[in-house]
Amino acid sequence: MAIVVRLDDLLHARRMTLTELSSRIDITLANLSILKTGKAKAIRFSTLEAICEALDCQPGDLLARDQSLADDD
Repeated sequence: MAIVVRLDDLLHARRMTLTELSSRIDITLANLSILKTGKAKAIRFSTLEAICEALDCQPGDLLARDQSLADDD
């Protein structure tokens, strides 16, 4: 199963930069960049909540399961 992070899409839709989000939720730019590029292996619920609050979205708007990248089980 592949999980896709749609942070870039949400930032674009909200006309917000990663730097602005970083300062709003007090999370380092480096950590947000790792999440944005899909290299993160985990995300804390507190981080997810802060991102969703700042971007006025739901967790499902930020994270999705990519069927095309999923392994055949």
